[in-house]
Parts: sequence; C-alpha cells; structure tokens
Amino acid sequence: MKATRPATLVTMASPQRIQRPDDPALHARAMDNLTFIRQTMERATAFTAVPGWGGVGMGALALIAAAVAETRLSRSEWLATWLATSVLALTLGGWTMAAKARRAGTTVFSYSGRRFVLSYLPPLAVGVLLTVALARSGSWSALPGTWLLLYGTGVVTGGAFSVRVVPLMGLCFMGLGAVALFGPAAWGNVLMAAGFGVLHVVFGLIIARRYGG
Repeated sequence: MKATRPATLVTMASPQRIQRPDDPALHARAMDNLTFIRQTMERATAFTAVPGWGGVGMGALALIAAAVAETRLSRSEWLATWLATSVLALTLGGWTMAAKARRAGTTVFSYSGRRFVLSYLPPLAVGVLLTVALARSGSWSALPGTWLLLYGTGVVTGGAFSVRVVPLMGLCFMGLGAVALFGPAAWGNVLMAAGFGVLHVVFGLIIARRYGG
C-alpha cells in the first residue's frame, strides 16, 4: 500500500500595514517634526528687534535730563529728574522694540525675545532697589555709577541673545559706571550724559543702519 505524504500546511505571512499619507499617526509625526524644526530655528535666531531709532530717542531724552540736572537743583529734584526721564526712556524703548518686532513679522514674546527681556530686566530691578537704599542712606554720589553699571549689565546679559553690537554697548556702559563709581562725585552727571545720552545715540544709529531701524 503506497504511503501517503502528510499534507503540508502553507501559511502566508500577513502583509504589514502600510500607512497612507492621510494616516492620523503619520500626520501627527509630521506635525511633531515641524514643531521641533521651528523651535530649533527660534532658539538659534538672535533677537534683532533691539530698536536703533528708539535708542537715539532714549539718548536725546537723557541729554535733556543731564542739561536740566546741571542747573541748581536740590538732590531730591535731581533724583526726580533722572527717574522721570528713565521711565519715559524705557517706555519709548519698549514701544519702539515692539513696533520693530512687528515689522519683522515676530513679537517681543517670541523665544529669542523672551530670553532677551528676561535677561535684561533683573539688573534693572536690582537698580530700583539699590536706588531706594542709596537715597535713604544719603549716598547720592554712588547713584550714577550704580545706574550705569546695572544698566550696562542688563544690556550685556540681554544682548547675549541679540546682535553682537548690543553687548558691546553694555560693556561701554559698565566701563563708564566703574569710572563714575570710583571717580570724583562731580563727574557723575557728565558721565551719565556720556552713557545714557551719547552711547545710546551712537549705538542707536549703528543698530538703525545695520539692523533695519
């Protein structure tokens, strides 16, 4: 009797699932990749909305304040003059920065903008506290050096996320601040005019010419 061979079971591997272009998982991965690319580009982009013409305006305000402060003002009037000017100048700087960012198709609250602002503001906040402390203790001659040093520090730290000329401007402010802090008290107002006035105008013109206003 002829032996019969056992039947061979033939199994077919199930085909792998091929994702269609409109597959939700594929679309989600593509969106994740685009988000990652966008965030990487934002982190690598310098904040270029530092206002050149705004800096010129801030410098002009400071020169006016220095001229007024050279008159026979009392110490409290001198302090009030510079504090009022600083509020006006910072308001002008913030407004022109936001306007320049809008023209560039971005905002101050972009990733690079937030890094600039969050690095720039803490030294200014420290300056406010030290101003109160120094004025209460009667250390009036220390105010110009303190203001120039801390403002320069803010420009250097914020400028680390901006174009190269910005931290250079901050270093110039810090240099003038060191001279004001350890030099004769009579130099204070002149050095403030040189820093908040002349430096703002000079570097503002450079920024406006090279970086679009």
